[in-house]
This record gives sequence, structure tokens and C-alpha cells, in this order.
Amino acid sequence: MTKRMWALLATLAVAAAFPAAGATKQTGGTLNMIAWEGYLQPQWVQPFTKATGCTIHAKYGGSSDEMVTLMRSGGGNQYDMVSASGDASLRLIYGKDVQPVDPSKIPDFKNFGQAFKSPPNNTVGGKHYGISLQWGPNTLLYNTKSVKPAPTSWASIYSPKYKGKVTVPDNPIQIADAALYLMKTNASLGIKDPYELNPTQFNAAISLLKKQKPLIKKYWALASDEISLFKNGDAVIGASWPYQTNTLIADKAPVKDLVPKEGATGWLDTWMVSAKTKNLDCAYKWLAWVSTPKVQAQQAIYFGETPVNSKACAIMDKLSKGSCAQYHANAPLKYFKQIYFWKTPIAECGNGKKNCMDYTKWQQAWTQLKG
Repeated sequence: MTKRMWALLATLAVAAAFPAAGATKQTGGTLNMIAWEGYLQPQWVQPFTKATGCTIHAKYGGSSDEMVTLMRSGGGNQYDMVSASGDASLRLIYGKDVQPVDPSKIPDFKNFGQAFKSPPNNTVGGKHYGISLQWGPNTLLYNTKSVKPAPTSWASIYSPKYKGKVTVPDNPIQIADAALYLMKTNASLGIKDPYELNPTQFNAAISLLKKQKPLIKKYWALASDEISLFKNGDAVIGASWPYQTNTLIADKAPVKDLVPKEGATGWLDTWMVSAKTKNLDCAYKWLAWVSTPKVQAQQAIYFGETPVNSKACAIMDKLSKGSCAQYHANAPLKYFKQIYFWKTPIAECGNGKKNCMDYTKWQQAWTQLKG
């Protein structure tokens, strides 16, 4: 699809979001935004600026930790918005770095899937600290020629059978994947939430990861790292995202992925507004714009993830045939229920106690684990 076609679609979408903006340029402001690379593409940013007069300056973050640090830089006055993943959003909420927003000001909020309106990673005490954007599951990826029979469980990435051929993300939140597996296979630990772990549960997850370490070919930091590992045959099984699977399949690599029987962790990104922004009007216009079906579809296909707006599905298939099903945008509720979306581990446990291991301890343990 040409840039001109993208721009046309984007213009139609912004007209739907801002009907009065079609004829004349609105008086706007400037939004300094921190985002994942690929989240502020010209295809949907330029038509937004044309319709609203709100200019966007992008700063791309390489990790959730970096995004949290940037949002606090300059006393919190430097940036207006951030596209926070679930392992950052609670840190920003409890750190009072972001402000509550009013979903009634977002016309398309009513079209969001029920699971994405008030998820625990961005909704606290009944207040919405941002608007859900896109999501994706952390899947089990495998080489169909090398891994037989086809795996059905996360047990395969802890199996000596694939020693030296396993790859998983280089991310402290990976501890939750181990905790999820233990939650489903070791009831005696009493894990109810893979992000709320007391010391005993946490140590069990770390112990499992230590046993896994000799099996690891590489802890991947970028999606392209994992793609290369599978292309070169250096890895044949690992934790992944749908983006890697689709890229590899497009390159004729013999791979498949699945959500194993234990379920999976996943990310759900949220556009959040700085507590100290001086550009709240433009921030709300952006939240409304990026929530429209067409922009949601554009971003989903460009980045390789799934929109939260249920009306984006049909548009995805018009832009790229079969992409709605490919990215599970039309999946039934039971599919969503098996995804445990990232959230920042905090000391406050779901049972009212404060004996859970917070994210600082997760970071320390992960650093020690890798050595």
C-alpha cells in the first residue's frame, strides 16, 4: 500500500474523529511524546496534525524502564504523553507521573473490547489512567522441522531436549512467564497471579529460570534478534511475539506459534498523559484519534499487534487480507481470558498483604540470573 493511500485512509479516520476539523485547521499546540518505535508513524500523525493543529514531537524509548525514567525527567515537565506497556504503567500511576483521563471524551471508547476498557494495568481505584491501545500475546514459537511432536506446553522451553536451542526475552518481566507455568503445574505454591509473588513463589520462579539458563542460546532484546536466531537455526524454540512468527513465515521459515495450554503472558499498551502536561486539549484529541478504527487498523498491521477497538477488524482485512484473524482481532472472549497481561509487580499483593516482591527485586534477580 502506497503512502498516499495510507494518508487518504488516515484523513478519513481523522475526519470521523473530528468532524469539524475537515475544512479548516484547528488551533493546536505541541505534544512531546515518548513511544515505542513504530507508534508515531507519519501515516497517522500527519493527518492528525493537519486536522487539529496539534504538532507531535516523538522520542522513542528502547525499554519500559527508559520510558519511566524519561517521564520523570525535568521534574515531569518535559513530556506530555507516553505509550506505556503494562510493566511500566503502574509505576507511572503510583509515582503520580500520569493523570486520570475521562473515557467519555473518547468517542470510540464504547467500541473497545470489554477486557480493554478497565484493565488492571491502567485502571486503579475506578480511575482510568490512560486509554488502552494495542496488545499482543507472548507466544511459544517453534521450528516445525526440528521440534516434533508439536509442543502444547511451556514445559518445552524448560526441557533439556532442546539444550542450546532455546531463546526467551531479555526482560525481568520474563519471571512472570515462569510463574505462570508454575501456577498451572504446581498448585502447592498457591500462585494466583504471576505478577503478585511472595518470596517463596518468587524464589520458585527464579529456581526454574536458573535451571533453564544452560538451555538458552540467547536472551533476545529485539524482535529482530529472535528472527535471526530462527532463520540461522541457532534457536528452534522460544518465547516470542506474533510479529516474529509472521515475519518468519513471510520469509518462508518453517515455524508456527501457539498459546500453550497453561495460557500466556502478554502486553497491553496504554497511551498515558503526564500529570504536568500543559497540552491537555491536544492530548485528548490524540487519545480520540488513535482510538479510531482506521488508525487502530493501520498501527496493528504496521507494527504487528492487535487493536483494542472491535471495529478495526473489518478495516484490517481491507488493508491486508486475513490480518484480522492473523492477529486475533476477532478472537472470542475465551482467547483473551487466557492472556495474563503485563503489570508492574508491586509489594501490595492482591490479598491485601504487602509481602509481594516489587519490580526492583525482579530487576535485581534478573540481572543476577543472567550473570
